[in-house]
Amino acid sequence: MSESEREQIESSKAPLIEHLIELRSRLLKTVIAIGIAFLICFYFASDIFNLLVIPYERAVGGTHQVEMIFTAPQEYFFTQLKLALFGALFIAFPVIASQIYMFMAPGLYKHEREAFRPFLIATPILFALGACLVFFVVMPLAMQFFLSMEQVGEGAVEIRHLPKVSEYLGLIMTLIFAFGLVFQLPVALTLLAKTGLVDSDFLKTKRKYAIVVAFIMAAILTPPDPISQLGLALPTLLLYEISIYSVRMTEKKRAAREQEQEEEETSA
Repeated sequence: MSESEREQIESSKAPLIEHLIELRSRLLKTVIAIGIAFLICFYFASDIFNLLVIPYERAVGGTHQVEMIFTAPQEYFFTQLKLALFGALFIAFPVIASQIYMFMAPGLYKHEREAFRPFLIATPILFALGACLVFFVVMPLAMQFFLSMEQVGEGAVEIRHLPKVSEYLGLIMTLIFAFGLVFQLPVALTLLAKTGLVDSDFLKTKRKYAIVVAFIMAAILTPPDPISQLGLALPTLLLYEISIYSVRMTEKKRAAREQEQEEEETSA
């Protein structure tokens, strides 16, 4: 730790009451941002829901009119509330992340703040990539698999799929959350590497266990169909390999920084 960094930390120290006041201010701004985003999403809830139905329409392939039902008077209203909250958290994430960063920044060294900023950008981007994979690939394929179980024709009991709005929304939200969460794997492992809790050699030796865990997570977080499970497990393994490379780069940067600090201390 250099002398300038020590002085920077000392100058940023504040009494507990000041930290609590700042925490209250950050939380208030976060709640306001979520509230505004919630009202906007609730106003456009029907449009957002129609957008989320597109994967189902693609799976149907225009063979018949898409119909959904709700079986309780309040069901669609509560579905809109859930949809608005889900959208609000996603839209307000930049505000949430920035408030967390601004609260933590005074207690971080300069190089730690510089290292933390890229993750604020990478986190929503990776989550959005996971959501896009669900929307454009996994959900249409999974719905095709489920719809293939319909039974129609003469001499047979007619079995048709008529989805409920709440169950369809629950399914696609679960998949989006699962994929978005798994796509944070490079961020999580890179942060652990920065703290020294893991290294690239450790991740390499545990690769076979990672494969097993990936398929177990896919079985837990997705519906019991092979398409969505493989759709989650395979990207997870790819992200694990990307994480190993990211951790290796982090180790090289940390080694270079430590060598530079040693040279500065030696010259001093």
